Amino acid sequence: MGRDLNRRTFLAASAAAGAGGALAASATPASAAPARTSAATGTPGAPAVAVPDLPVREAARHDPTEATLAEAVVLIRTGRLTSADLVQAYLDRIEKYDKTYQAYAEVTRKQALLAAYAADRANRGEDRKRAPLAGVPLCVKDNYFTKGVPTRANSFIFEDFVPVTDATAVARLKAAGGILLGKGQMGPLATTRATTPGGLVTTVNAWTPDNPLIDPGGSSTGPACAVAGRMASSSIGTQTGGSIVNPANRQNLTGLKPTMGRVSLNGVIPLSYTRDHCGPIARDAMDAAVMLTVMAGPDAEDPRTQGLPRLPDLVRAATPVVSPKGKVRLRRPTRIGVPPGFTDGIARSEALLDTLADLPGVTLVEVRYPADWSLLTGSAFNAARLSERTEPFRHWLRQDLTKFGVSVLGWLQGLMISGDEWITAQRAKHHLLRAVLDGPFDHCDVLLQTSPVPFDILGLPEIGFPIGFTAGVPTGAILGGAPYEEDRLLEVVAAYQAVTDWHERRPVDPALEPVKRVVRPLLDAVEAAASSA
Repeated sequence: MGRDLNRRTFLAASAAAGAGGALAASATPASAAPARTSAATGTPGAPAVAVPDLPVREAARHDPTEATLAEAVVLIRTGRLTSADLVQAYLDRIEKYDKTYQAYAEVTRKQALLAAYAADRANRGEDRKRAPLAGVPLCVKDNYFTKGVPTRANSFIFEDFVPVTDATAVARLKAAGGILLGKGQMGPLATTRATTPGGLVTTVNAWTPDNPLIDPGGSSTGPACAVAGRMASSSIGTQTGGSIVNPANRQNLTGLKPTMGRVSLNGVIPLSYTRDHCGPIARDAMDAAVMLTVMAGPDAEDPRTQGLPRLPDLVRAATPVVSPKGKVRLRRPTRIGVPPGFTDGIARSEALLDTLADLPGVTLVEVRYPADWSLLTGSAFNAARLSERTEPFRHWLRQDLTKFGVSVLGWLQGLMISGDEWITAQRAKHHLLRAVLDGPFDHCDVLLQTSPVPFDILGLPEIGFPIGFTAGVPTGAILGGAPYEEDRLLEVVAAYQAVTDWHERRPVDPALEPVKRVVRPLLDAVEAAASSA
């Protein structure tokens, strides 16, 4: 009954979001009319965040930048680490290595240290249990409003913009004790991998810092690189076309894109009203669960967050179930769908399936896509997103095309899509949604995917997680879920991570001496349009 109710709620919310996009209800870009931050900085309707007293690995005890977010919380809570020491350790790494990584667009050194000292005073006081993130430093993608800190979205349009409020998601992380360490570099206006607005590649994959040609993921590559390169405990990104799960897959992290509406988009510079999502890019399933629980919940400033089912206990879902004999099992019996071509399209996929099949409670089932799958998920209907990105930026398109830099073609393409084409695409989207819910999800509880499509088109939840390495570069998988069932995804990934150690591996630090000059590629407008989210 719960899944049926979730489905009906999601179908109604999805239709409403499409109507909202048609009515241009999305937030106006920042420099025209700054969004307000909701006064509700808690997480209404969600369970209280209680990070468990999990064991801290030896590596994390010796070097706090090795710690997961949850481990850092435990170390701070038990008095074995101060927030100030943790923040300073990350700042030291940023000073040493970010010239190579180029993960940060802005580092808030002074503010972060002051916040850490305040967190340490609070952690020693009677109110210490009220701050679940306990003074842990975070990286925030540079399209989230941050009060008093530049929010440029890596663009010429917002190059001088300093918000007077925080985005709702940022406000909630701060209210939970999180500390802003800096703003993560991103693709120009969230369209491509991170480059300068003119197209020169900036952020690299933390695992291949000397080779900028290796793609670090989508537009959220700065926040991902900051976590992978041990320059932040965790981070938040945005996803319109894979930019949470793809950077996670390519940099050995766990990225959770929730169901549309789980996290408010208030105070996030828009790309697509019906496809934008906020979510965590973290080191493992537990960290992603903690971050999402803090961020999620209704917000009066974003109608997409209203009237949704209660957020499940994600921290419980991310806690592996282990028998007295040490055997890991799934929290609930779970059918994992394996689509056509999965073992051909994903490196190390057969090893992943073998590991999952050995977990008690898992049943692998073959699923089939409908006959019109390629048409529904292809570029023709997917192009409808371009008109949604164009609508709030018409002012600048009329005023000065050079402000769009290397991504200008995508914005111009959006102008060429007619109203009837957009409506046809929305109808196709809802046909695709029903094809997914009535097709694969009739036979499985979660679904392995070969790409973020169609789950980011439809607004369904998905999680990217590491499954190994190919030629020294991380390989990941993507698991998709039914509406509002983020807990199902976390249960599977937490169990998988309890019997593997891929997520615990960290890249070797880049060489400092002698400094090697790395030639960074330059994307032109055509290449940017081809890789655009």
